[in-house]
Amino acid sequence: MALNYSYLLPVAGLVTLSGCTQKKAAERKPLNIVYIMTDDHSYQTMSCYDKRYAYTPNLDRIANEGVKFTNSFVCNSLSGPSRAVLLTGKHSHKNGYTDNEGGKIFNGEQQTVQQLLQQGGYQTAMIGKWHLGGTPTCFDYWTILPAQGDYYNPDFITPEGTVRHEGYVTNIITDLSIDWLRNKRDTTKPFCMFVHHKAIHRNWMGDTADLALFEDRTFEMPENFWDDYKGRVAAAKQEMNIDKDMTMIYDLKMLDDKVEDHYRSLYIRDNGTQGTYGRMNAAQRAAWDKHYKPIINEFKKAGLKGKALAEWKYQRYMRDYLKTVKSLDDNVGRLLKELEEEGLLENTLIVYASDQGFYMGEHGWFDKRFMYEESMRTPLIMRLPEGFEGRGEIPQMVQNIDYTPTFLDLAGLPIPKDIQGVSLVPLLKGEKAANWRKSLYYHFYEYPAEHMVCRHYGVRTERYKLIHFYNDVDKWELYDLQEDPMEMNNLYGKPGTEELTKELKAELERLQVFYDDPIRNIK
Repeated sequence: MALNYSYLLPVAGLVTLSGCTQKKAAERKPLNIVYIMTDDHSYQTMSCYDKRYAYTPNLDRIANEGVKFTNSFVCNSLSGPSRAVLLTGKHSHKNGYTDNEGGKIFNGEQQTVQQLLQQGGYQTAMIGKWHLGGTPTCFDYWTILPAQGDYYNPDFITPEGTVRHEGYVTNIITDLSIDWLRNKRDTTKPFCMFVHHKAIHRNWMGDTADLALFEDRTFEMPENFWDDYKGRVAAAKQEMNIDKDMTMIYDLKMLDDKVEDHYRSLYIRDNGTQGTYGRMNAAQRAAWDKHYKPIINEFKKAGLKGKALAEWKYQRYMRDYLKTVKSLDDNVGRLLKELEEEGLLENTLIVYASDQGFYMGEHGWFDKRFMYEESMRTPLIMRLPEGFEGRGEIPQMVQNIDYTPTFLDLAGLPIPKDIQGVSLVPLLKGEKAANWRKSLYYHFYEYPAEHMVCRHYGVRTERYKLIHFYNDVDKWELYDLQEDPMEMNNLYGKPGTEELTKELKAELERLQVFYDDPIRNIK
């Protein structure tokens, strides 16, 4: 089978494609950019993508009044590296932030999108989760969570020092964003505001106002929840299994002296004053206990084991996760309302994305990291300003390296040649971009580490995916995404796939050379 690959090449050509005439550019008011990013939000739990689990009307509004990318992916499914890709438009090996291990600090002296926007006359703001070590550079305003941050009464690092805010983190990040829009920005300048939520990161703690939600729902388990990982050595080695690895106290909130949990101290410590539960104030803890104590008591009485316990864990996971989604969607609605009331809606590109996808029980998992679809895919929706004709679904394959050039192009600024992504503006204008990419490159580095997902790189085309796990294992995997969308049947080495494998390896090597990845081991 012959495969035909092409890549959207010169970025300079894209600027010409998407640029307005000089007259229109002079008349047009500079566009603002609001980039809303959540942590670990699965596309499966956004109703504009998938209606099985959640209803997200405010996120759906963004998609309905603009575009929804149906083939949106990341190039390294991990929080810090994904954020570094966003800010630089470069793969992890180029921006230097490959993983979260060892107290890494992002090199803020390198070229970044906020630096280029500042130089082009934009105000820049970073509010919420930073997760890149150190403190932000080239932002006119910033207030960030330390590391992962906390759901309740979170601390925020500011240029003046650390400040604690009482309340629920998703509400607070939205409050701070609205305050900046109303009171702190220079209204004579265009702006780019990054609103980075902690939600919906582990350990999925909902707002006390939402704790009763979803308790009457029983969610259908994924078809491959009880995956045996046959023919997939790296998949079998992971430690992100709901049955075996999801913890009873930190993850599932079953706080009890007789319950064992090696992450207990993350939930409560220091005489009950610290940890995700310990830092709650009296009113918050009373509401939390009122909801969870009956569930704890019922769980203790049930004495669940084996398959029944795993299925109970899945239901608790889904309910807690979706409560966190509900608060997130509500706060997106609050921000949209503010932009509308401030008269900014029609002159602002509003982007919503997650730093990566997430498993909702597929393969029996939570978390991300793997190049498999649920974690490599990420939601991406955009509400478009006036003058942009794109509407509905955009099927072209896009990646998070594309965000930086898109923002620069939208701002009418040149796109440096060393940026590895391409502008999405032609697609937002409803244009048919010739020679769009037909393949994507992926590289995951963080091993050995949390969840023990082996290092791997690979290529994804419109139909096929080839993955190479390397270092302590040397295994290849090949999937036909059309015939096997759940990626259960590894075709690598099977008779009849020799020519396909050869062509995919050639394409993988081409991408590694194109992106200048120094780690290559293609046999």
